[in-house]
Amino acid sequence: MATRYQTPTRTARAANVVVRWLAELGISIAGTRALRVRGRKTGKLRAVVVNLLTVDGVDYVVSPRGDTQWARNVRAAGVVDVGPRWRRERVVISEVADDAKPELLTRYLARWYWQVKGYVGGLTPRSGDDELRAAAPSIPVFALGAGR
Repeated sequence: MATRYQTPTRTARAANVVVRWLAELGISIAGTRALRVRGRKTGKLRAVVVNLLTVDGVDYVVSPRGDTQWARNVRAAGVVDVGPRWRRERVVISEVADDAKPELLTRYLARWYWQVKGYVGGLTPRSGDDELRAAAPSIPVFALGAGR
């Protein structure tokens, strides 16, 4: 995987804290969900807010900023908790192969481009298959599956 990570600004970090707090309370803004994953180094639960994309009954999460800490933690853990504090669901999570990402990225950008346009590696909702395939290795995409 090509390593790319676009650091959030101070304003973006502050906004993410507010949106994550709301997601933890069960208030979704444009499809946001609270995701908790165990840190690969500390073992502590780490929280992040993600946009949950559902395609053909399968839920996906995308790391538009690239190879973030939460994406690395997800790879290491293989299991995450999704949902508000009182109704979290433990699910198995696995990374999607690069050749399957273009369709998912197209749908993701169609829905959340307004939110991620500044840090999705130059992609737009009108990006062609070649552009999407070229960017796929640098944008982690994970499939959620039920697991207890």
